[in-house]
Amino acid sequence: MEYDNNNRGALWRNETASPENKQPTHTGNLNVGGKDFVLSGWMKEAVDGKKARLDLKIQEPQSREVVASNDSSTSTTDGVPF
Repeated sequence: MEYDNNNRGALWRNETASPENKQPTHTGNLNVGGKDFVLSGWMKEAVDGKKARLDLKIQEPQSREVVASNDSSTSTTDGVPF
């Protein structure tokens, strides 16, 4: 039996996050209605007696396509015919 991930998600701690690089403290995936999303979260410390919170951002996954360059300055042939 295959596990159904529909309408589910999970977050994991981002071990490379730091206040200096402003990366999310947590990252993960989310599926809503059969569509996948990337989930990012930033743990915010308690301020003025309020409880700590996790601010979330949801985005569509970025395409990992490699764009071919037609720029002749990046040619590696240097005029060599082979």
